[in-house]
Amino acid sequence: MLIAWAVTSGGGGGGGRDDAKPGGSDPVESITPGPGSSGPAISQQPGGRDESDDEGGTGGSGGSGESSGGSGDGASTGGTGTGTGDPSGTAAGAGAGADGSGGGGSAGQQVPAGSPLPECKPAAVQLSLRTKVSYGPDDKPKFELIAKNTSSSTCKADFGPKSAVLTVTEAGGEDDDPIWSSKDCPAAAGPLFLKVPAGATVVHAVDWNRTLSAPGCVTPPAGKAGPGTYLLEAKAPGEPVQRASFVLAKD
Repeated sequence: MLIAWAVTSGGGGGGGRDDAKPGGSDPVESITPGPGSSGPAISQQPGGRDESDDEGGTGGSGGSGESSGGSGDGASTGGTGTGTGDPSGTAAGAGAGADGSGGGGSAGQQVPAGSPLPECKPAAVQLSLRTKVSYGPDDKPKFELIAKNTSSSTCKADFGPKSAVLTVTEAGGEDDDPIWSSKDCPAAAGPLFLKVPAGATVVHAVDWNRTLSAPGCVTPPAGKAGPGTYLLEAKAPGEPVQRASFVLAKD
């Protein structure tokens, strides 16, 4: 009987050890829900990425909008620059300096005296004068009359030799009488109307072959202007006198 009881107790102990194994696996089963608890943490992370993507997308749209605005401003500024970029201003400045440097303006288009275009009013046209500072022995001096139309209407201006009068006087000479004048004995004494578009500048050039002249086509003194410094003047009705100087260089 004692032996049978011992065997029975030993079997119960073995059963207890078998029960302890499943019991020992309980902690593993209790860990199983662990990933489930981490699930919400993972689901929040994608949510964070979506929000940042949305913010990034919004920022990108805003950025492209600002870029377009910048391009628009640049184009507008460029247009304004081009608008303000006025060439007549350079021609007028060069004419005032009368140094022959700089350009601007274009040759005026001649129109008939009977053209329906109105004649330019003195207040609407600014006249300036331009020539080179010095001419070589074989150079033919060129005088440029520059007319800038400051009004909003196209008109015609008379650049004829008796209307826009050019005179050359020897600087430091014994008298102040011109040695040459465009009105003394012109080849064509009539008017010379040039079209001056609104807000534009036109240039009328006159070449001088260095010969002398006398009023009324009287025979002028023989010879030509020699080396030295000369004064150039331009007079037109209603316009202030424009002056410049130039040098005829020695051989």
